[in-house]
Amino acid sequence: MSGIYIHIPFCKQACHYCNFHFSTSTALKKDLIAALVKEICLTTAISGHTTVNNDKETCETIYYGGGTPSILEIEELSMVFDALHKNFLIKEDAEITLEANPDDITPGKLKQWRSAGINRLSVGIQSFSDEELRWMNRAHTGADSLKCIEDIKHAGFTNYSIDLIYGSSLLSNEKWKENVHTVLKHRVPHISCYALTVEPKTALNKMIAQNKKAAVDPERQAEQFLLLMDWMEEAGYEHYEISNFALPGMRSKHNSSYWQGTTYYGFGPSAHAYDGKRRKWNIANNALYIKSLQKDCIPFEEELLTMNQQLNEYIMTSLRTMEGVNLERVQVLFGEKYSAGLLRASEKYTRTNHLEIKESKLILTKAGKLFADGIAADLFF
Repeated sequence: MSGIYIHIPFCKQACHYCNFHFSTSTALKKDLIAALVKEICLTTAISGHTTVNNDKETCETIYYGGGTPSILEIEELSMVFDALHKNFLIKEDAEITLEANPDDITPGKLKQWRSAGINRLSVGIQSFSDEELRWMNRAHTGADSLKCIEDIKHAGFTNYSIDLIYGSSLLSNEKWKENVHTVLKHRVPHISCYALTVEPKTALNKMIAQNKKAAVDPERQAEQFLLLMDWMEEAGYEHYEISNFALPGMRSKHNSSYWQGTTYYGFGPSAHAYDGKRRKWNIANNALYIKSLQKDCIPFEEELLTMNQQLNEYIMTSLRTMEGVNLERVQVLFGEKYSAGLLRASEKYTRTNHLEIKESKLILTKAGKLFADGIAADLFF
């Protein structure tokens, strides 16, 4: 087994662009943590694990996502940690990540998190411009972001990541360069950069429809992505996944396991799990999640993936990485018919210089990375 994902569905306020499952009310926080602990225990009981260390399943990564996990009190975080340690064998060098917002990060909390076992942070900065942060409805300021980076380093964290968003109507190329170079100046080990997407049922989508905010310009987004790739390459970062850049040796182990198709557990409302052939996801409703767990029932749905679906998932995730789609692996796992078919389907993209073949691997070129999702979908079986 590779990893465990924990979904903490609470936020101080709703970002206009966000479509993840969360609540701005923390009234159910205590009950939800209790339900989360019970889900962990029930899952391992159903799987037949005992409390003998040698019989526990080994965990290599833990990722607290959300929502905003940094909103938890240390006692609440410790309750979840205790349940994980009782039910899984956590490797001594396991990567344990906590997503955090700059306004939650204080020297005191950083010390508590390190003592609790957190050894990696993923910080949602998004922008250093106060104007753009207000436009997104973020709860922090640019000054908060700069201070939190210093506090993180001072607290002894050497493994941390910063999120940035590009492509908003307020973001000029010059401001985008300022954002990126502010992070590069601090030699942040890992940077995740996402194009602003307008998701259905979000406040941003509604405001654009009502002409209260300007629509996203795809051409500007493409231009800013191309600029980003150049800047990161010049600074010595590996562009190891479409949205992710790391200094050598500083890739996210947890997220890399997703892209490599390894198995993982998911706990909490809306969390997903994957065992290689089957995908499961919990109900995205805090009250119903809690009510079900109080009755010792895990509220989930699942889907058994067909051979084609398994291959398509591998194509979709691996094509996003710098290692690309391994045709030899496709042949071993799915058969020569599939690897040969994939090679034929890729020919039109190698001719247009969107894909290249290196050592039996299909790899996106810089131009191809602009169309990653479309190319992957076109290669699906």
